[in-house]
Amino acid sequence: MIDISDKPPQLRVATAEGVIKLRPETLRLIREGKIEKGDPVQISTIAAIMAVKKTPEIVPLAHPILIEGVQVEHVFEEPDKIRVRVTVKSHGKTGVEMEALVGVSAALLAIWDVVKKYEKDDKGEYPFTGINEIRVLEKKKT
Repeated sequence: MIDISDKPPQLRVATAEGVIKLRPETLRLIREGKIEKGDPVQISTIAAIMAVKKTPEIVPLAHPILIEGVQVEHVFEEPDKIRVRVTVKSHGKTGVEMEALVGVSAALLAIWDVVKKYEKDDKGEYPFTGINEIRVLEKKKT
């Protein structure tokens, strides 16, 4: 683990995003509130927040840090995608990009879990479903 003891605390902000591709019919069911397991947007928001706080348990060399804010945004991109953005804030000695990446990954996985019933083909496979474009959009310290 990197020694950050000599670094001054600063406001750290990072935003990460990723995309889940779904069947257009599944996207319609989400919009209409007809997903049996619950609302994927609400569930994935909670998953993202929980995952951000658990990042040091998932990423071995990530420092445990005080998380001061997590924002989760869902953008429906017709006809078949949901883009999720997670922004994390902290005053500390190290960046929060790993927390943002873990949060967005967990959010996308939670969406998949909630809608998998609607995504399977006749063989129980997922030929239309995919998670892509996970990346850090912005990282800053002030």
